[in-house]
Amino acid sequence: MKSLLLAGAALLLPALGHAQAPAFDTGRVIRDIKTLSSDAFEGRGPATPAEARTVDYIIRQMQGAGLQPGGSPDARGVRGWTQDVPLLKAEITGTPRFTLAHAGTAGTLRQGEEIAVRAALTGQSQVTLKDAPLIFVGYGVRAPERKWDDFKGVDVRGKILVVLVNDPDFEGGEGDFGGKLMTYYGRWTYKYEEAARLGAAGVMIVHETAPASYGWAIIRNSNTIAQFDIVRKDAAAHTPVEAWIQRDVAQQIFAASGLDFEAARKAAQKADFRPMPLKATFSADFRVKPEVITSKNVAGILPGQGHPDETVIYSAHWDHIGISAPDAKGDRINNGAMDNASGVAMMLEAARAFAAGPRPDRSVLFLAVTAEEKGLLGSEYYSDNPLYPLAKTVGVINMDSPIGHGRTRDFTISGVARLDLLDMLSAEGAKQGRRFTPDAAPEAGHFYRSDHFPFAKRGVPALSYSAGLDLVEGGTARGTELAEAYTRDRYHQPADQYDDSWDMAGVPEDLALVYNLGRDLAGSRVWPNWGADSEFRAARDKTAAERK
Repeated sequence: MKSLLLAGAALLLPALGHAQAPAFDTGRVIRDIKTLSSDAFEGRGPATPAEARTVDYIIRQMQGAGLQPGGSPDARGVRGWTQDVPLLKAEITGTPRFTLAHAGTAGTLRQGEEIAVRAALTGQSQVTLKDAPLIFVGYGVRAPERKWDDFKGVDVRGKILVVLVNDPDFEGGEGDFGGKLMTYYGRWTYKYEEAARLGAAGVMIVHETAPASYGWAIIRNSNTIAQFDIVRKDAAAHTPVEAWIQRDVAQQIFAASGLDFEAARKAAQKADFRPMPLKATFSADFRVKPEVITSKNVAGILPGQGHPDETVIYSAHWDHIGISAPDAKGDRINNGAMDNASGVAMMLEAARAFAAGPRPDRSVLFLAVTAEEKGLLGSEYYSDNPLYPLAKTVGVINMDSPIGHGRTRDFTISGVARLDLLDMLSAEGAKQGRRFTPDAAPEAGHFYRSDHFPFAKRGVPALSYSAGLDLVEGGTARGTELAEAYTRDRYHQPADQYDDSWDMAGVPEDLALVYNLGRDLAGSRVWPNWGADSEFRAARDKTAAERK
């Protein structure tokens, strides 16, 4: 999930109106959030006892709403409510040992404190590294189309890559990577993937709050618990060691190597950067329990009455990060009320509205996906194995933490995108007297951090909706303050719990906005597309003949 800091400048607008839409029941939304984020659901971790409770609850709500099963068909061709999602689950067992040696001394790095190492997703049950050399490779990027190569042909096989998070443009705000707009090269997932392609023994990403867009607590909570991946034929898609280290640790390594960390950071921002061998080695010894498990996507559908083979998708991820190490208060359950019980609750209420109204011309699928917090894996699997053809998927409206801090004068989407869906959403918003506010933190890479992205990279028009921050009561200053507090104090932490102080007054307007967009798509012959200069346009255009 993205963080919620998507602020824009406040404007004085006339009193908010209401687009034509059904009456939505905020009380039901609150009930669903409270239930899914209660301690009884134990943070909704995939492949835990909480998964069955979560999936059963969502199915009951879909049935009660009047949806039909929209999941995988059985041998007779009868669809069920779920889609099996096979995943590799890996968990560190026992106490891992990590040693960093430099300047003639060796010290232990504590898991979750100085370092956060993920359980190896290579399928191996034991990871043992002895004195693997460290090398600084800047941002760890190879981008031929941008004439950028941080590796310069250096052989990194068997080495630990020390890399910076985000893009080379992050500090200066301009350059070959779109300025402040994070590209996929800036995502930690890319850096792990590139290291594996080059045969490295592992990766250490240097954590800094600003370029990462979140603090160390989030790194610790997300990386020291069980890890997941889709089941891959090629185990070499990962390195044995995928880790983050604290900035202070990196500074010590550079100092012991006779290098200045700040100077190295600046050098990495230029295309002529060359890898810097570090006078340090890393050793690791830890056991891993790998197993293949089956998680579930949940799917309910309203078949269209005119063109049932054409599908509009509403999506939201049902999972959160489950149980982790205790926080300062001793709480171990990451309840995930905002992230993303709120998105599932909003999706379910939209489903009730569709089912209670006239049957749309096109089919409308309500898809609750698994393992978003593990790397968008449920939506990735669906996109690779679609229940309904992607070529005839009209668009995807994703809801990941869509609820604001009260009524807002604006709304936004995750990241920066150019697509017809956004134009349509903006037109609907104008009917409410609300405006679209672009993501004011494009450097955070929000576009790559929600479940619309796997659809987008396959060409399907997709966006992830969020309420804005220009609050009717308090303006942008207050909205930004509350969003920053959430990201700092609750995001991916046990404190993400529902309480009655939440201002839910904006829920009906946000629901009306996403409902009206989907209703218009489902009732028309429109096929929205990406902007002409979008990187996703070509993939969509390749399937144009299937939409005739």
